[in-house]
Amino acid sequence: MAEKITPRTEDFSQWYQDVVIQAKMADYSPVKGCMVIRPNGYSIWERIQQEMNNRIKANGVRNAYFPMFIPESFIKKEAEHVEGFAPQVAVVTYAGGKDLDEKLVIRPTSETIINSMFAKWIQSYRDLPLLMNQWANVVRWEMRTRLFLRTTEFLWQEGHTCHATLDESQAFTEKMLKMYTEFAENVLAMPVIAGQKSEAEKFAGALRTYSIEAMMQDGKALQAGTSHNLADHFAKAFDTMFLDKDGKQKHVFQTSWGVSTRLIGGMIMTHSDDKGLVLPPMLADLHVVIVPIVPKANLGPAVYEVADKLAAEINAHAGVKALPYRVGVNVDKDDTKQAGWKFHEYELIGIPIRIELGPRDIEKSQCVFTRRDKGQKEFIPLSEIPAKIAKELEEMQTALLEKARAHRDQNIHDVNDYETFKKNLEEKGGFYRVPWSLDRAAEELIKEETKATLRCIVLDRDFKPLAAGKPCFKTGKKEGTVTAIFARSY
Repeated sequence: MAEKITPRTEDFSQWYQDVVIQAKMADYSPVKGCMVIRPNGYSIWERIQQEMNNRIKANGVRNAYFPMFIPESFIKKEAEHVEGFAPQVAVVTYAGGKDLDEKLVIRPTSETIINSMFAKWIQSYRDLPLLMNQWANVVRWEMRTRLFLRTTEFLWQEGHTCHATLDESQAFTEKMLKMYTEFAENVLAMPVIAGQKSEAEKFAGALRTYSIEAMMQDGKALQAGTSHNLADHFAKAFDTMFLDKDGKQKHVFQTSWGVSTRLIGGMIMTHSDDKGLVLPPMLADLHVVIVPIVPKANLGPAVYEVADKLAAEINAHAGVKALPYRVGVNVDKDDTKQAGWKFHEYELIGIPIRIELGPRDIEKSQCVFTRRDKGQKEFIPLSEIPAKIAKELEEMQTALLEKARAHRDQNIHDVNDYETFKKNLEEKGGFYRVPWSLDRAAEELIKEETKATLRCIVLDRDFKPLAAGKPCFKTGKKEGTVTAIFARSY
């Protein structure tokens, strides 16, 4: 049986690590800073891939794959890009028994290698828009790592598109941000705030960067996805051009957008409790486990027969009910482990629904039903279980989102002056919605003094920075202030 999980109130960081390790989601690799994703964690990533792929392809984007090795000269072509990633790149200098003529950077992101191919493939306006995505691994040499949240190597999805105009690239940048927002809330049950990054926080080489920001249970922010309007910056560096309808050669305008295995860490910190993982049904492979209670060996066959029949009925009913996923059901007939051990284990790994079924239950035509997020045992007639499963899974998905949203909204604080901000940040954490003057020097000073960063600038319906109408909470400037979110983050 797993060791006791550190309570969240005692040490949130240790609690998170305990859940990841004891729920067998990931483990530390022999390579410092890297992780091994175990089947319990990788199955969640597979579900994320499936759901995200559906949305990506619905937007006309096709999957491709590009090399993980990038010539060093490519990275250096875009000045902001090389400056932004220089501290994080891993470089191969020796291979095949000799020093390489040109160093190879292990992919920290793919804008440069992909642009080298786009420059070959795009000739005319008829080739646009060009919409591609890849599922890949990337390497960024991190000094401080944490499983799923920040590791030297991680898995991600990165989309790259080319368009004829800046307006088209902006529209697609916004479209992908909206897709990520919908995905985070409807699949991960993780509410987010979508907004624009500051100049200091934007992606290296982008014109504008947008992000979705989620609040964890400890009040800290997690950047859960980004969408970048690259304008023609990379196109000019790689001479990615097309012949337009007017007969003139023009540079393309581009976007890039991505999410990573960090989403798994965000999901854990949004929903889980001191018993272990709480998993939204949309991300589960196994949704229902039936645990037969067999006090005597000779009673086993009769209990197993009823359990198997119940599992089949659940599957049959779930096939009729239009859930957006296949309901996974398992009958646990392992007689080497006690029922109590199994209950603890299934709570730990986050199985959404547990059903207990013993001889006395069968006599009464009932079972014991427990939903993971509620933790309350109910006696339910066996005849009602098949219809109840789909209903409860839908309700659980909704309940997790509503609970997380309520927590977030309760911990967003409006402040108009810096001293109140600093005081409240220390006392209760959370997100701080403030009037902001876009002063980069002041932003850096706030970060140094409080360790809080500008998470995003809040946008209006037209995707413009939302005017604050009040003096900046830090500088006191009165003109042109916007509404921004500051918080400490992962």
